[in-house]
Amino acid sequence: MFRLIWIISIYVRSFMRRFMLSNIAITALRTRSGLKWAAPAMLLSVPYLFAASYVSTLVDGGASKWLYVAFLVCIWNALKFLANGIVCAGLLARVRIHERRLQRSTAKGATVHANEQLIDA
Repeated sequence: MFRLIWIISIYVRSFMRRFMLSNIAITALRTRSGLKWAAPAMLLSVPYLFAASYVSTLVDGGASKWLYVAFLVCIWNALKFLANGIVCAGLLARVRIHERRLQRSTAKGATVHANEQLIDA
């Protein structure tokens, strides 16, 4: 039974990572070229919070209670973008420090190869 739950969770995660727009955006922001866009992408949490507020107002006005699922998804995506912006700011600082060290060491004549696994997806 545990194995079945584990396998289902793997397939659900794979589906969500591949086809949900917020997860695609966050995956793209975790690349080296996308790190600089992480802070402006934090602003995407504002429309998600607005949508969550609107859905909450609809439910309070008499709409179906199932809309709370959409409310939770909006809140979750807003928190993902906020947290991703903070994490990517740290990753960008770490990458830039690493690149600066590489430039200094190559200027001195030493041969240093860039670490390809510096950013874990």
